[in-house]
Amino acid sequence: MAEWLYEAGIGEARAALVEDGEILKARIELPGLRAGTVIEGRLRADNRVELADCEILLDRAPAGITQGAKLIVEIVREAIPERGRPKLAKAIVTDKAPAPGPDLLARVTASGIPVRTPRAHEADALEAAGWSEILEEAATGEIAFPGGALRMSVTPAMTLFDVDGTGPLEPLAMAAAKAVARAMERHEVTGSVGIDFPTLANKAARLALGEAVDAHLPLPFERTAVNGFGFLQIVRRRTRASLPELLLADPAGADTRAELRRLERLLPPFPASHMVSARIRRRLDAHPDWTAELARRMGGTVALVAAKE
Repeated sequence: MAEWLYEAGIGEARAALVEDGEILKARIELPGLRAGTVIEGRLRADNRVELADCEILLDRAPAGITQGAKLIVEIVREAIPERGRPKLAKAIVTDKAPAPGPDLLARVTASGIPVRTPRAHEADALEAAGWSEILEEAATGEIAFPGGALRMSVTPAMTLFDVDGTGPLEPLAMAAAKAVARAMERHEVTGSVGIDFPTLANKAARLALGEAVDAHLPLPFERTAVNGFGFLQIVRRRTRASLPELLLADPAGADTRAELRRLERLLPPFPASHMVSARIRRRLDAHPDWTAELARRMGGTVALVAAKE
């Protein structure tokens, strides 16, 4: 039976949809402006809306609204982290009352699938299902499947999947279609997605490959046909960053939060100090509330010592 495992972690919330011991969907939510949030702002130049602590993009300004006017907007796409030039959150004008958007726990609860919240002192159900392996998959882009492998690459324009493997090309491509669809669901890959399948000369085989994608990837989405070079493009509605985008945009933050998760699961008696890398120590120095929360959860002072690098 499928169930969501949800954890309110330090610095992040995390959830995994698990069925038969396998993670089908992995989600991490960081603090920030969530999709569905309705908030008041002030219109600025270039269709930007100024909020209390950030700016967002307005899809289109209604006629008659002048620069500097107040307006109520709803967040339809969260900010997307990118190295060098993060994409601002996107909003539309609305007549709804201001309210926060649903958080990760609310979203998984709304799925109708049972939600379980394992405690830190209990057996690590999330890790038993392969949580660390999923994070590594997202960070490295290396995804194995029977008979082949995928290389997932995040770019500002799209997420790309390159298919590699041995053996007959048509069975390899069909297996890859299922693997890509499962990876997109597992890592919440949305927006524009490109898949570079093996080149199939047979038009009927290319049509069957497109149908295989349709069979394994839940709607809604749009796609092209598989062209003569084996390339297919998919477009899915984009609401938030994918798991690979979150991890790759801030590897130090991801490593720090993963280490905090490991530390809070330690069983007493606790050692007097814990050795961490210098970059984790620097990130903890920038977030003293994380260390304070760790101490609260562990029931005492926590000394985190940086290793020499």
